[in-house]
Amino acid sequence: MRKKITIIGAGNVGATAAHWALTRRLGNVVLLDVVEGIPQGKALDLLQAGPVDGFSCAITGSNDFADSADSDVVIITAGLARKPGMSRDDLLARNVAIVKSCSEQAAKYSPDSVLIVITNPIDAMVYTAFKVSGFPKNRVVGMAGVLDSARYRTFLAMALKVAPRDVNAMVMGIHGDNMLPLIRLANVAGIPVTDLLSSEELGKIVHRTQHGGAEIVGHLKTGSAFYTPGLAAVEMAEAILTDSKRVLPCAAYLEGEFGISGCFLGVPVVLGTNGVERIVEFKLTAEEKESLSISEKAVHKQMDATGL
Repeated sequence: MRKKITIIGAGNVGATAAHWALTRRLGNVVLLDVVEGIPQGKALDLLQAGPVDGFSCAITGSNDFADSADSDVVIITAGLARKPGMSRDDLLARNVAIVKSCSEQAAKYSPDSVLIVITNPIDAMVYTAFKVSGFPKNRVVGMAGVLDSARYRTFLAMALKVAPRDVNAMVMGIHGDNMLPLIRLANVAGIPVTDLLSSEELGKIVHRTQHGGAEIVGHLKTGSAFYTPGLAAVEMAEAILTDSKRVLPCAAYLEGEFGISGCFLGVPVVLGTNGVERIVEFKLTAEEKESLSISEKAVHKQMDATGL
């Protein structure tokens, strides 16, 4: 029996996530949106790609949450996107209400699912989903680190003129300007990037990574990134649906790990059937601890602003 993935929000991110899920043959997809016709039209368009691509999974567009019943994974993408000059925090007030409603419906119709939250600001929105759904902490996770790490790896590969797949690097912390791209652990096929690039070059790459989303928003003018965010969420969903035990940086609920408690923050986790099966904790330098502490304070401020 095929797995079932529901994607809430049929905008650019949601539709792109549906596309990636189908091409990876992860299971049947339900694309949900409150706007009539949009999920139906996009789902039909994607369904017609089956004969060309070769996938046989079904995709259904709907405005009715009942169609999402018994999903294995629910991906929440619904919410307003950033525009030039807006920070992720500017979206918080309006997106809290949207994510709250989506989480309530997901919990009602798919009580055994794993929730993956993409809506910005991610760290606050995954907290919202956690509080509203009543799910255990392992079954609510935010997509942030996979996307940020992909950007980090891309910029490193560009600077080094190597294949991106051979670059291993990770970003921790908040999904925002205070994120922590780890320099000392980044490597190319095992070779530390600190042996290949100057500290000045690495500093520029870190800064570009921290502002990677804003750079894309600046180009697009009327929207934000969607290709890689959609794929990043599907990468997480695939690890859960296939129980592959992937180690991926995600926004997970911390209870003492890395010296932080009571909030969701980007850290390396093992993803499997049960969602976040464990957090991979390792020793940080004093500078890294300070950076993560800044992220923690920013996330707690966002959490307070949700009113939950």
